[in-house]
Amino acid sequence: MSTTKVAHAFSNLVREIRKKHVGKGPEQITTRFVGPWAVCEMKGNLTSVEKFAVGSEDGRRLVRELRTTFIKQIYQDAALRADVEKVVGAKLITLFCDFDVDLDIAMTVYVFDRPLGLDDENAI
Repeated sequence: MSTTKVAHAFSNLVREIRKKHVGKGPEQITTRFVGPWAVCEMKGNLTSVEKFAVGSEDGRRLVRELRTTFIKQIYQDAALRADVEKVVGAKLITLFCDFDVDLDIAMTVYVFDRPLGLDDENAI
């Protein structure tokens, strides 16, 4: 399967996971592959309740902490990890995630046990 098709399948799976567990999937996802990493940039993540909450500094801090901690927790589920691993054909070792509340952009780096052989020719 081409890199574009794998990236599309990976993005769709990530959107499904977020929608199921967070209540809203990202409006836009860009996935790139670099060595053993799948890097997802997600825009348009905030739910209407979160949009209200981020009106205060405490709300911004809370939403960011909840988002990053909760996403890491979701991926502890063995069945979910298996779904992710099936798309790229490699074992998921860990992931790193962060969320910029002001820009409504989330970044997640999925780290696999080997280079995926899907390196994006446009990656830096």
